[in-house]
Amino acid sequence: MKSHLLLLAALLPSLALADSVNVSLTNKALKGKGLPAVHIEILEPIAGFHLTLARDGAKAQEWKGGGKVGATRTIELPQPEGLAKWAGELLINLPNGTTGTMPLEFETELAGPLTLTVDKEKDVDIAGRKLRFSLNQPISKVHLKVLMDTGATVVDDDITFNREPAGTKLEVTWPEGKGQVLRVELRAFASSGVFNGIELTPWRIDIPHEEVSFASGKWDVSPEEVTKLDASLKLVLEAIARFGALAELKLYVAGHTDTVGPTASNRTLSLNRARSIGQYFRKKGVRIAVMYEGFGEEALAISTPDEQDEPKNRRAEYIIAIDDPTTKNVPFQPRWQRL
Repeated sequence: MKSHLLLLAALLPSLALADSVNVSLTNKALKGKGLPAVHIEILEPIAGFHLTLARDGAKAQEWKGGGKVGATRTIELPQPEGLAKWAGELLINLPNGTTGTMPLEFETELAGPLTLTVDKEKDVDIAGRKLRFSLNQPISKVHLKVLMDTGATVVDDDITFNREPAGTKLEVTWPEGKGQVLRVELRAFASSGVFNGIELTPWRIDIPHEEVSFASGKWDVSPEEVTKLDASLKLVLEAIARFGALAELKLYVAGHTDTVGPTASNRTLSLNRARSIGQYFRKKGVRIAVMYEGFGEEALAISTPDEQDEPKNRRAEYIIAIDDPTTKNVPFQPRWQRL
């Protein structure tokens, strides 16, 4: 961004000196694409100039130069990423042997890539219609767009901020709409002019079902349990038929156990049972991607002591979603596998 230092030029001790040069400033630049700079345009003959500037109170740096009438001398200002304050003076030598000085004081910014940070577990509150985020640079505005699974757009607008500092936890909200939130698009603009965005697709449907019973330590689906899966399959296929045109859907099958037995063995057992259920759905006509994972006893529905038999913890989840569903309070990162 280039600006003319008209106020500073007015501080020149003589009108003749003020008419000799025009000083302007490029006070913002993108890292890797140049630096902030002072531009000295020579309007009338001069014998030369001497520019002295100190950044953020550090040791002053000096530049000397000159040129013919009509020439513009550009002096790039080295600085680290972020904001910098400069102070100093420009001394002009005139052909008649006199000199004049122009006091200078200004701020520059060297902007690097914009990092937009969102914790999907802590910062995304779909039920509360809130999204929290932070940037690594002062913010100017964001553009928020929220689409529902009914096809309606509940917001598609800019939201301005007041140059809140880098790292500040910020929040945007949206109005209530019919249906479920399908997609949240957030595009953030730093005050430096750089921007970055994120797209969230938190939409999911949890398929209600009757839990399949497995023999102790086994994961094969017995013939007696098939009717339960067939009832769930009907609901899965209905959901796919209704929402399949909205996005690329996936079916997630999550397995869980109670706390009886070793933790590692329970996780393996739940993984194998989830795979067996997913394989049944695939065999019976589910054509979207089928993902499975086992959480063992590490995501209990009902908190119990170790080695306690609790039927409600021996369960599975059938989730239709676009992105991997979040599972809170799990001490490991789920690794969904695809059939």
